[in-house]
Formats: sequence, structure tokens, C-alpha cells
Amino acid sequence: MKGTELGEFQELVLLSVGVHNGDAYGVNIMDQILTNTGRKVTVSTVHTALYRLEKKGFVESYYGGESNKRGGRKKRLYQITAVGYRALSEAKTQREKFWSLLPDFSFNYA
Repeated sequence: MKGTELGEFQELVLLSVGVHNGDAYGVNIMDQILTNTGRKVTVSTVHTALYRLEKKGFVESYYGGESNKRGGRKKRLYQITAVGYRALSEAKTQREKFWSLLPDFSFNYA
């Protein structure tokens, strides 16, 4: 595989899908990103990333049960695929390799 084909935001979304282990959906992904990065994102931005990740084969979606809270509509849930996990693993390996090459910098903040 040439690169991970993951942008920084797609990587965050894919990590969140993995964290939720088959029970990921737009709002809890959005909340996970906010909690762990302090970054506020919209549900529509998350959904756009999810659609792109699904097109790449990194996630799969399915419909959960109906909910009175949602007016009887089913919730679309996402889970990470083996291909998605490999992409995350490769991204992590690439980042760690670059971090290991980075020299120790001594900055004087005075």
C-alpha cells in the first residue's frame, strides 16, 4: 500500500470508529474527537469523512434498531474493517518513524 490514504481528520474519525467498536455513529464520533482533541467539529463534517472512509473500504456501515427518540428511524452505525485497521497501523508506524528521526531540540524560551 502506497501511504495510508488517510488525511489527519479522517484518521481521527477512523480512530474514533475503532474506539467505539462497532457502535460508532456521527454524534458519538463528534463527541470523542472533542473530548480527546478539544477540536469542535460538526456532525456533517463527520458524516462526510465517514462516507469517504466507507468508499475506501476502511469502515462498514449498518443500521441499528429503531428508536422513539429518533422518530422511529434507524441509526446508521459504523465499524472499522481489517483494511481500515491496517491503514491506521501504517499511519502510526509512519508517524513513529518520523518521530524517531527527529533530533532533540533545545529551545530557549527566555
